[in-house]
Amino acid sequence: MRKLSLIAAATIAAGTLLGSVGCAVTSGQSSVGQYVDDSTITARVKAKMAQDPMVSAMRIDVKTVNGTVQLAGFATSQAEKDAAAKMAADVPDVKSVRNDIIVRSPSN
Repeated sequence: MRKLSLIAAATIAAGTLLGSVGCAVTSGQSSVGQYVDDSTITARVKAKMAQDPMVSAMRIDVKTVNGTVQLAGFATSQAEKDAAAKMAADVPDVKSVRNDIIVRSPSN
């Protein structure tokens, strides 16, 4: 009976160890907390854009990874592109902004 208890305990310990290793965050991956923070940053940037009459939140895509905001899409002027980058940079917890917005005239 004691041997059976030891085997059961060892099996449970091994399962727990393997399960926790499978869930570990490795280099380059975001933790759950970081993912939530990045989602919050993205939502704040989009909200600022939606409130601004100069910047189109519909034409500009926002993604955040580890505090770096990436802007992509189209702007009708350099001023709109610059304003979008400034809005993103002014959001709390933003570490940097990568502005990949393309400026094109509305007729294109």
